[in-house]
Amino acid sequence: MMCGGPSGSKPATAEIQEIADQVKPEVEEKEKKKFPVFKAVEFKSQLVAGTNYFIKVHVGDENFLHLRVFQSLPHEDRPPALSDYQTDKTRHDKLESF
Repeated sequence: MMCGGPSGSKPATAEIQEIADQVKPEVEEKEKKKFPVFKAVEFKSQLVAGTNYFIKVHVGDENFLHLRVFQSLPHEDRPPALSDYQTDKTRHDKLESF
């Protein structure tokens, strides 16, 4: 992975699911609804002064969200932060940087 450029798309791992779970309450608050399913299925990462994660999340039925989550450097000891998200996505929508 090169610094500044996003990685290729990869299947979500347990670590990526944990990151998604940590920002789920904020997404639900912004969307004013609870998601019965919140399963990370795919992700890309981008090294910056920390890491940006672009995560495709299944939220039930045929509905998906794309999340951008920033994880600061380990010595900063901060939780992942939701930077942005996109709604109305499908399983087949390509996960892009945003």
